[in-house]
Parts: sequence; structure tokens; C-alpha cells
Amino acid sequence: MPTDIAAPRAPRFKPLNFAFLRRKATPGDEGDSRVWALMLVPSLIVFVVLLVASLGLFIEGSLHRDLGYGRTGTEWEISNYLRVFTDSFYLKCLWITVKVSAMATIGTMLLAFPVAYVIARLRSRWAMLLLAGIVASTFITIVIKVFGLMILFASNGFMNRTLLALGIVGEPVVLLGSEGGVVVGLMQFTLGFAVLLLYSVVQTIPRSYEEAAQALGANRLRVARRVLLPLCLPGISVGGLMIFNMCMGAFTSAALIGGGKVMTLPILIQRTIMMEVKYSMAATLAALLLFAVIAVNLLSIFLMRRMRAGRKVIA
Repeated sequence: MPTDIAAPRAPRFKPLNFAFLRRKATPGDEGDSRVWALMLVPSLIVFVVLLVASLGLFIEGSLHRDLGYGRTGTEWEISNYLRVFTDSFYLKCLWITVKVSAMATIGTMLLAFPVAYVIARLRSRWAMLLLAGIVASTFITIVIKVFGLMILFASNGFMNRTLLALGIVGEPVVLLGSEGGVVVGLMQFTLGFAVLLLYSVVQTIPRSYEEAAQALGANRLRVARRVLLPLCLPGISVGGLMIFNMCMGAFTSAALIGGGKVMTLPILIQRTIMMEVKYSMAATLAALLLFAVIAVNLLSIFLMRRMRAGRKVIA
């Protein structure tokens, strides 16, 4: 009986045949190329206007000094960035944002993967019904979801009464105004999306791999650890990054559940604009949030490549 089960290689796709690109172009091909190029123009315009232009505007706005009452200076300077990186208040807000986003991402992926796996492996009609229910839940606005969560975890709510009756906690769990509550709210916000994303990842893993490992004597835990998780790891990594990015920019959950006591960067940006009317400082904080997200994503990609290179060396 074998003592170890090696992870099978991911299925290789048949390479695409690009021979048609090398053949001599005909007048009809040139016409088709122009049509395809014209079809890309609307998407390119929308991309430039909505993404690149907006990013350029608020980054340029962050380089001006606030003069009060919504007025900004005309000279470029980095005083806002110096203040952000030397003021412990702003750095603490950045740390809280990254921390609650990372915790929510980990919790969401841990809850979403088993659900996605069970649905992907179901062979009955319940799989489609469960998927339809998850898709329908994503259409519910986050405000309604958060208020439902607040009612559920109220001092005399169902969850607290159940936890107290079972003796799991000694006093009611308070979500409002706590970082734990914000994490739960972010998980509620991203859980349905994560299940749908991981469902598509598990669907790409042939069931025969698991059956072959079990036939060789591996139990379910070993199959999950040595076969399923290694094959799903790229999809889990990408999904985790997407969930993290969503949590970093989430406003409603942090605002309603945090109650002003958990100051994340999106909330701070909103307050800087609406209450202090400091547009340049708000643009600086938005740029800080953008650069932090990019840095975390680049670091994650670097670590994933190092892990992949290490696995190839071991293999």
C-alpha cells in the first residue's frame, strides 16, 4: 500500500494553432481586421475615461494644498503625502484597513471553499438550486444585508440568545463598533462571490483524480491536502486577491457596522470630503489606498511565483 500520494499534474490544454496568422492576408481579411479593431474602440474609450482619466485626476489633485472651503492651491507639492506618512492617525487607519480586509479574506475563503466544493461535486438537481440561491443572494443590496446582520446579532437577538443558552459565550457578542463586526460584515459582503468563483475553480478539477487517489489508499483528508488543494491553489490565490481588493474598497459594511469607531480608509476619505471639505487630502488618501492595494497584489504575485519555483525545484 503506498504511503504517499503525489499531486497529479494539472490537465494540459491543447496548444492553439496560430498557423492561420501566417498565411497571406487577403482583402477580405483586412476588412475583418478593421471591423474587429473598430469593435474595440468603444471599450477602449470607456476604459480610458472611467479608469485611467479618473485615476489621473485624483492623483493630480493630491499634489495640491488645501486652502479651506473646498479651495485648492495651484502649485504642485507633496505636503499631503508627507503629512500622511508622518501622522500616526493616517498610518493606523491604513493598518486597520489592511488588517480587517486580510481577516475577512481568510475567513471568506475558509467558508467558501467547502461550500463550493460540495456544490461542484453534487450530481443531483440540488446543485443548480443551491447555485441559484447563492446568485440570488448576491443581488440583495449590502445595506439590507448589513441591517439583517445587526438585527441577528443584537443584544437580545437570535444569535446572542442561542450562544448564551449554549454557554459558548458569557455575555452578548457585540458587533457594532468593533473590528470583529466589520470583518463579519465584509465576509457577508463577499461570501457569495467567493463561492461562485471557487465553484468554477473546483469544476476544472476532474473528479477522476480524487477517485484515483482514493483507489490507491489515500483517505479524504490526504486527497484534499495532496491532490485537491494543490490543483486549486492558483484559483484560490487569485480569488483571495479579488476578495481582498473588494474588502479594501468596501465602504457600506465598515460604515454601518463600524459605527464611526472603526476608521478604515474608505470611511476616512468620505469624511474628509463631506465634513472637512479637503479634496486634496481626500485624493491623497485615495492614492494611498490605491498604492497599498497595488503593493499587496504585487507582493502576493511575487510570493506565489517563489512558491511555484520552489515546488518545481522539489519536484
